[in-house]
Amino acid sequence: MTQPVTQSSNPLLNIGFRIPFDQIRPEHAESAVDELLTAARERVETLARSGERDFEGFMHDLDVLTEQLGTVTTIVHHLNSVVSSDEWKDAVEAIIPKTSQFYTELGLHPGLWRSLKAFAETDAAKALDPVNARLLKLTIDEFRRGGADLPDDKKARLMEVNTELAQTTNQFSKNVLDATAAYELYVPTERLQGVPQRVQDATRQDAESKGKEGHRLTLHAPTLLPILTYADDRELRRELWEAQAMLGQEKGRDNRPLIADILRLRREQAEILGFKNFADYVLESRMAKSGDNALKFERDLEAKTRPAFERENAELESFYRQNAGADAPKLAPWDIAYWAEKQRQEKYDFDEEALRPYFEMESVLAGMFEICRRVFGITVTEAQAPGWHPEVKFYDIRDEEGQHIASFYTDWFPRDTKRGGAWMNAFITGGPKENGVDPHLGLMCGNMTPPVKGGAGGDTPSLLSIREVETVFHEFGHLLHHAMSRVPVKSLSGTNVPWDFVELPSQIMENWVMEREALDLFAKHHQTGEKLPQDLFEKLVKAQNYRAANTAMRQYSFGMTDLTLHVEFDPGSDQNPVTTAREVMARFYPAELPENYAMVASFNHLFSSPVGYGAGYYSYKWAEVLDADAFSRFAKEGIFNRETGRAYVDKILSRGNSDDPAQLYRDFMGRDPDADALLRRSGLL
Repeated sequence: MTQPVTQSSNPLLNIGFRIPFDQIRPEHAESAVDELLTAARERVETLARSGERDFEGFMHDLDVLTEQLGTVTTIVHHLNSVVSSDEWKDAVEAIIPKTSQFYTELGLHPGLWRSLKAFAETDAAKALDPVNARLLKLTIDEFRRGGADLPDDKKARLMEVNTELAQTTNQFSKNVLDATAAYELYVPTERLQGVPQRVQDATRQDAESKGKEGHRLTLHAPTLLPILTYADDRELRRELWEAQAMLGQEKGRDNRPLIADILRLRREQAEILGFKNFADYVLESRMAKSGDNALKFERDLEAKTRPAFERENAELESFYRQNAGADAPKLAPWDIAYWAEKQRQEKYDFDEEALRPYFEMESVLAGMFEICRRVFGITVTEAQAPGWHPEVKFYDIRDEEGQHIASFYTDWFPRDTKRGGAWMNAFITGGPKENGVDPHLGLMCGNMTPPVKGGAGGDTPSLLSIREVETVFHEFGHLLHHAMSRVPVKSLSGTNVPWDFVELPSQIMENWVMEREALDLFAKHHQTGEKLPQDLFEKLVKAQNYRAANTAMRQYSFGMTDLTLHVEFDPGSDQNPVTTAREVMARFYPAELPENYAMVASFNHLFSSPVGYGAGYYSYKWAEVLDADAFSRFAKEGIFNRETGRAYVDKILSRGNSDDPAQLYRDFMGRDPDADALLRRSGLL
């Protein structure tokens, strides 16, 4: 991390490796960003005059140009995601127009663009090492793609579009967070028949904390998903499903018009920059290269999966009729998870709830760290640092020589002030230095099943579902991509890779969860210490691909909706993007969707930031093909094989964006990816 601009009473201007989260307040944000923007603009002007000083240090200065500003804005946005308040929302809204304008100006700066092109013609540029040469090439490409050669009137309009896009996407995200936090439903115990006791205990405790009787139900995943899966009360399932489906549609928090605005702005942005549509603009620099290629990828998967999808749904319909009767109502969206779980239990004599006692959060983390010690040669230990909430923990990572290479924070449980989902982020990018390394700093956040105090069976620790265990491993894969990077150029380090490659290191980690030898390192009963019984493991394996086609089609639906809106939908027409999205999703859903279905109105992946996963949701499946294929090398050579792990670190995990991702993959596997590896793993081929 570069030295702060000045020592200041503002903690955001004194950021070191131990971030002072216990001191940072919303009122610090705008003034810190203002000061850092001034300093960054001065550095831009110095770089733009580089020709006058013979370009000394040009590439290094270019690499770290916005480093401190980036760290501080990341911290501000992060705190609004995990301890949100009106004050933090205001702070974010205050800095968004300023940072958006700065980054747009940066990409359009005529002096910096001249210096870049001039430097590229020098002997020094021609003698650059391969990594810095790649940085120069990618930076020049990005300036061209970003409009550096545009006439002044188009530059001015692009500035307006980018700022409006940043503000509109932030409002979208704010509406989803506020709507999720605002929803609560209090119900008596009798309405929770069939729901696991741990969920009843947690929701009762939640109600008591609010001074209410009964059970407090929210739209947070650890409450919502068990209700939809296990509640015998069909009306309750309907009420919760519809409440979730209404997110982003309520008065005062209606995201539907914002979707039309975002799509219009993205299309205009792409057209100003000379692209046919937003997908072609963002994908040109990714592995897919174009929106049409990404659409073809998704459609090919859909065609191969649809026969199994239709077979699975016919089997569920038959099972439902046999058990509910010929006169039972038609299967509705809020029935699918409930009846699919009953079918799974009958077919495999297996209930995923039976696994939870063996997946205590601390044990899962300890086992995951041990797996990584064996495979990647790292040691993870808990350490101390100020956090943003009492539940936050902090860890150090050391390599085989005992060298401190990274640290990270964890924040695993839901709060009304925290956004949904799970994610990893980078605060500080380190890397190689003379006589050692500067450590990296990152975080992992989630909304996992929390511990319960004073339940029916006494205090219960956090007991995870198998899907939550996979999510923990997934996010740690992202974290390792950041933490184990050895790239000397910070802007090419770690997860700064094309988005259709970034999910490979995360998704490959999930494979260890289903390996018996790996499970034995963490799947232990939280009370007795007993390992996961073999019969339960065998049932888990047999049920692993239960309704795999439906799981796949759900992901395709998101990717196809995304690409349809960003490639084929015309934002200038009278078409309604919400209706278009519903029509696309309906093809992939096992039950008929209501006319007012608008999941897209709360689809943060697509619409909560100017780019995000917009035109890029296909990346999950793209990278799943890569991970299914790449893990086959571990499966063949040994899941704890240290040499295979070393090769993976050396060829992929430590390399960031220092070379073309397709080449990195070939370096590890010795060939291009096997496109059918994913479908084989899922039992769909």
